[in-house]
Amino acid sequence: MKPLEAGQLWVMRVRAALVALVLLVAATAAEIILEHDRLPDGLIVAAVLPVVVWLVLIAPRRRWRAWGYRAGDTDLELAHGVWTQVRTLVPLDRVQHIDISQGPLERMFGVCRLVLHTAGTAHSLVLLPGLARDTAERMRDEIRARIGEERA
Repeated sequence: MKPLEAGQLWVMRVRAALVALVLLVAATAAEIILEHDRLPDGLIVAAVLPVVVWLVLIAPRRRWRAWGYRAGDTDLELAHGVWTQVRTLVPLDRVQHIDISQGPLERMFGVCRLVLHTAGTAHSLVLLPGLARDTAERMRDEIRARIGEERA
């Protein structure tokens, strides 16, 4: 399986840092609001710090390393998940259309998402994040060519 681009790790870290910032602000607000008669100053923030370290430094790397993909002749296989490992096999003849999506954070780190819309209702949207733009465009063009061959 091919790994995601390194830029996706930074996207995951920045998103986690935003969540961690909210936690730190909430912990600081709790410190200010609560009476300090019984609690030492900084106790709540100190309790939140290990969670912040986990969210920003450890968890994103583990999630990033758990992702992988393989593009075959007839299917696209995705694998992800640290606690619950998920393997998805997308038959290319079920793909109806393909998008490439890239938000501002992803643009900043040079990655994008390949979005496959498949036939059916359950799980009809399949996302492959963390691809370089040229890789995503190449995959889109190859899948589109295969779809065209099968429908012709």
